Amino acid sequence: MIQVQLPDGSKRPFENPVSVFEVAASIGAGLAKAALAGKVDGKLVDTSFVIDKDSELAIITEKDADGIEVIRHSTAHLLAYAVKELFPDAQVTIGPVIEDGFFYDFSYKRPFTPDDLAKIEAKMTELAKKDEKIGRKVLPRDEAVEYFKGIGEAYKAEIIASIPANEDVSLYSEGTFTDLCRGPHVPSTGKLKHFKLMKVAGAYWRGDHRNEMLTRIYGTAWAKKEELDQYLFRLEEAEKRDHRKIGRLLDLFHTQDEAPGMVFWHPNGWRIWQIVEQYMRKVYENNGYQEVRAPMILDRTLWEKSGHWENYKDAMFTTESEKRTYAVKPMNCPGHIQIYNAGLHSYKELPLRYGEFGSCHRNESSGSLHGIMRVRGFVQDDGHIFCTEDQIQAECIAFNELLKKVYADFGFTDIIYKISTRPEKRVGSDEVWDKAEAALKNALDSVGAPWEELKGEGAFYGPKIEYSLKDALGRVWQCGTMQVDFNMPVRLGAEYVGEDNTRRAPVMLHRAILGSLERFIGILIENYAGALPLWLAPRQLAVASITSEFNEFAESVVNRCKAAGLRAEADLRGDKISYKIRELSIQKLPYIAVVGAKEAEQGAVAVRGRGNVDLGVMPVEKFIELAVSHNKPGAHLTN
Repeated sequence: MIQVQLPDGSKRPFENPVSVFEVAASIGAGLAKAALAGKVDGKLVDTSFVIDKDSELAIITEKDADGIEVIRHSTAHLLAYAVKELFPDAQVTIGPVIEDGFFYDFSYKRPFTPDDLAKIEAKMTELAKKDEKIGRKVLPRDEAVEYFKGIGEAYKAEIIASIPANEDVSLYSEGTFTDLCRGPHVPSTGKLKHFKLMKVAGAYWRGDHRNEMLTRIYGTAWAKKEELDQYLFRLEEAEKRDHRKIGRLLDLFHTQDEAPGMVFWHPNGWRIWQIVEQYMRKVYENNGYQEVRAPMILDRTLWEKSGHWENYKDAMFTTESEKRTYAVKPMNCPGHIQIYNAGLHSYKELPLRYGEFGSCHRNESSGSLHGIMRVRGFVQDDGHIFCTEDQIQAECIAFNELLKKVYADFGFTDIIYKISTRPEKRVGSDEVWDKAEAALKNALDSVGAPWEELKGEGAFYGPKIEYSLKDALGRVWQCGTMQVDFNMPVRLGAEYVGEDNTRRAPVMLHRAILGSLERFIGILIENYAGALPLWLAPRQLAVASITSEFNEFAESVVNRCKAAGLRAEADLRGDKISYKIRELSIQKLPYIAVVGAKEAEQGAVAVRGRGNVDLGVMPVEKFIELAVSHNKPGAHLTN
């Protein structure tokens, strides 16, 4: 008798070995129809998998995250099947699942085109409607190599040949198509209904530029049509919100080949930068941080002591002078320890909080650079807290509260918390790690923040909290971090005098709220589609005269606005007022104030809010009061 235990704790007995599908059918016809795969003793398997001993089983359907993964994996194979049907001479290589979809790389005599994509997608739909069964078989490695060589699939044969000789490999077949795969797959192609091919790109075989350039086809797949439609809508919205496009439209910044990964900030963009930086500078001042400044370039020996040279040197820019090697700093922590080490500290001084808008450089690969989101030169709102072990939790609690307020001021209230715990290779005793991890968990619990544990993903020197925020499209951006470090202070000789008059190494808390200012500004631009809240907008309002007769009055209104601390400008061009309003609206100004004869006579302005919202005619003073009320952090109304 075989006992199969289900997720609800119930057990179902079977006299003979039984497949996952048969278990699902014994529960109900509806579940059997919905079953995509199974999870037996924690391992994902096909519905045809036979259970021959007492096991735990979960039936996987489209409602499960694993189910979506299986759908996307199977759709990648459906893509390869369709390509082989249309282009028999094409060779298939690899086709993994990626975030929100999949890709498959092909070797063909020419790159595939967008027109090819449409034909391939139509063929995929045709094959899916046939509802062909997807079957699995296992072959010895060498037999599998010969099979793929025999059907002209040299890449598959090469992949299999790299597998140890004593291992078997699994193949999956649907219709006339057979592919190498570990699985699992959906039971039949009819389960694959909601997919779309997105784009083509080039990719080197095995990621090596010395190898053949292949064609990569990207696709997405979902369990339901509405989910696919929502995803495509989000992509369309994301395209509209692309910070690079908006950066050009609003004249904020640009990048160019002569300085890859570096940003040229234009006046409007630099104004946003200054607003963000000055806001964060106030955050430092109001929360016990002392702002410091460390050198951009430090001798290689210091980076060797800190451990960065051994683990990070490939990402560091270096230079030489007078037979000494220097590195441009990729992070600020070693420099802050040097500032700490410049004097002798007592336990009474701790916690000691340093903050720096530190300019860092990292040698990111050119292929990974992306506007101002992924750059080589960037500035962090970096901070380091030197404290005792007993102070870790209190400092983490205070930081969590501060981070939540800062994010809320910028308009982000949906925060995701993750705690990365001890990796296998680490420094420090288990007792110290227990204390550090408990402090982080208790800190989040105390502020009611739900968190997910990422086991084994902490740094070698200590655990960390990662803070991610969700934007207007539901996209997740990892920004803030709080890392507990017992290692670097010891390596770089940081000490304090304890209550018992002995020298001890402080704990170092690495913390950032925004992370890279460049990236955070890019996130802001995309979150608000360039229509930043008034307090962040580089150009807050324009006063446009209907004719030159009212230019003087327009300038007087601008001067009153500036005196109230608003970023105001006069539009005195000789163009028609309708043209002026249209041009200023494209620039996403929060307010446009129009002045003509009636307004000049009454000492008033006709106000339009962003989005062509008519706010009516109001006295200049009332307009200024309205704008000033929104000109502060946390005020996200723009009208």
